[in-house]
Amino acid sequence: MMSDPISDFLTRIRNGLHAGHKAISCPSSGMKEAIAGILKEQGYIHDFQIRTQDGRPSLFVELKYDQDELPVIEGIERVSRPGLRIYRNVGELPQVRAGMGCAVISTSKGVMTDQAARSNNVGGEVICKVW
Repeated sequence: MMSDPISDFLTRIRNGLHAGHKAISCPSSGMKEAIAGILKEQGYIHDFQIRTQDGRPSLFVELKYDQDELPVIEGIERVSRPGLRIYRNVGELPQVRAGMGCAVISTSKGVMTDQAARSNNVGGEVICKVW
């Protein structure tokens, strides 16, 4: 049993990038799919798919590299965790690398980037930061 599946997902992405893998896989969940969707929308990954593996849904993420074979994601870190949830109002949402990165926020209107949360005037739980 895993105590923090989101952290495991982010660690698999980080480790896959450092090892130079083309793709990673992990058990699927709604939150992981939403985070993968944001990463794709922001241009940090190529694509993701949900496939059935051993009768269970798995999330396959195609990692993205630039022309020099360097990872597009320079850093990815978990902010809120099961032992310490981090909630922020719309005025307190983090700005990652002066707007060059993004924070993933779980709001009452769904999972979105910090920029989208500001434009929708909602705060929420800060899931992770990506740059």
